[in-house]
Amino acid sequence: MHTPALTIFSLSLGVILFVLYWKGVGSRPRDYPPGPPTLPFIGNLHQIPKSRRHIQFQKWAQQYGPVYSLILGTKVLIVLSTDQAVRDLLDKRSTIYSSRAENYFANEVLSGGLRLLLLEYNDTWKQVRKLAHRIMNIKVSRAYVPYQDLESVAMLMRFLEEPNDFISHIRCYTSSITSQMTYSLRITTLKDPFFQQAFKIFQQMSELADTLTAALLEAFPFLRVLPDILLPVRKDAKRAHEEESRFFLGQYLSTKKRLRDGMAKPCFCSDLVRLQEEEGYSDRLAGYITGSLLQAGSETTSAILVGFMQAMMIFPDVVKLAQQEIDRVCGERMPDLNDVPDLPFVRGCMKESLRWMPATLLGVPHAVICDDEYMGYKIPKGAGVMYNVWAIHNDPVRHPDPRRFDPARWMDDVQNSAQSATSADVTKRDHFVFGAGRRLCQGMHIADRTMFLAIARALWAFDLRRAIDKETGEEVVPDMDDLTSGLFAEPTPFQAAIIPRAGKVARVREEWRKMQSLLDDDMQWKAVPQGLVWRDYESVE
Repeated sequence: MHTPALTIFSLSLGVILFVLYWKGVGSRPRDYPPGPPTLPFIGNLHQIPKSRRHIQFQKWAQQYGPVYSLILGTKVLIVLSTDQAVRDLLDKRSTIYSSRAENYFANEVLSGGLRLLLLEYNDTWKQVRKLAHRIMNIKVSRAYVPYQDLESVAMLMRFLEEPNDFISHIRCYTSSITSQMTYSLRITTLKDPFFQQAFKIFQQMSELADTLTAALLEAFPFLRVLPDILLPVRKDAKRAHEEESRFFLGQYLSTKKRLRDGMAKPCFCSDLVRLQEEEGYSDRLAGYITGSLLQAGSETTSAILVGFMQAMMIFPDVVKLAQQEIDRVCGERMPDLNDVPDLPFVRGCMKESLRWMPATLLGVPHAVICDDEYMGYKIPKGAGVMYNVWAIHNDPVRHPDPRRFDPARWMDDVQNSAQSATSADVTKRDHFVFGAGRRLCQGMHIADRTMFLAIARALWAFDLRRAIDKETGEEVVPDMDDLTSGLFAEPTPFQAAIIPRAGKVARVREEWRKMQSLLDDDMQWKAVPQGLVWRDYESVE
């Protein structure tokens, strides 16, 4: 038996659906870019797969061309699948393509409108962007090299002691670097309460943002008037946001106290505290800025490095070639950042990892703030504009034999990620992991250093080999197409044999003993060295 309220709601919903049908919601206007056939009301929503979306988006690019459209209920998504389309719109027309598509669930409900990644192009975003540049620019971030140096050696020690748990060690490596840069706190184990809470919050946010409820509330805004009792996922999201907000604010206020007590080490949070009086932003916003940097910096880099390890299992010849170069240049000495110019093949391993396993397979959609036209098609105001990272990285014209991991592609490319991303010749750009236009990640140079140290030192210390199946005696080759779903993709767990190279066990232990002398009984820094000196191969302008 229907209650009166439910009957009224059902009738109202029926009227709304009729009006939407009458207005042509779900259909594609003729002047829009082409795309797959639509259905009334839902458009292409039913064709978006739950998993392996990047493969379907790549197929549509092959079928409908470099620029196509998807109709998602009342929303429009324009998909750019070539480097030139990204250059023409997101870079050259950045004044109108730098906003974010409305994201009610992820931005408003889950983030309170404060998450840097999802902010629309407005005064708050401009302020946050300026702050991010001041605390993350290439000159300032050199103070964080000791964190990267220490944690790369700690990762080698973990590889020695528990080689089968290498994926966790990579995650601990990137998480500890990012937590130190953000809050000056080391993570010594993934069981660390700080990491556990941060990871739980991030996982919770990713899972809620990927629900059917979230998709429906994006596609049909009229559903947002429904009470939470009918939308339990939204109720869960509000609770998750409160938990996340408390965590971020608590970490920021703790850093404030450490700075006041003279106990804070160099970190983003300390810099924001110092700038707060000058800029006048709230503790809550500052907490979300630092929290967002913690989440994005750790997960993306970790996923790419796991991809590198998988590639070494699939393409073992790369390991041999890289080790030959390292042995020739470094000998028994552990590689460091001074060696970047002299290790072009190892640098190519880093660049190829970013291309081959980009983590953000479909990027984070921009939004256009006014009507525009491209290639004869209309791009309507408010449309989401996605840069199809996977399709661009796997374009056989741009990268012959794209699913082959081939560092030699980059032997003559001496650009770092920041230089490449702003190159006038987009065909020379190495990857699109860190965004485009005014939404480029400002920590690219930090990620480059983190990845180079991990790759070079792992190859210096270990033979990275395929695991052997105990039953068959055959080598286990991972499936390069078996990826996780979510905000950041990475290979599903796989086996590897990580075996110390001759003479390297003692060297790794010796390097770790040097690092330990800098740490207290809690394995936190006693005092951070005032930067490390290395050749000035990077422009600091």
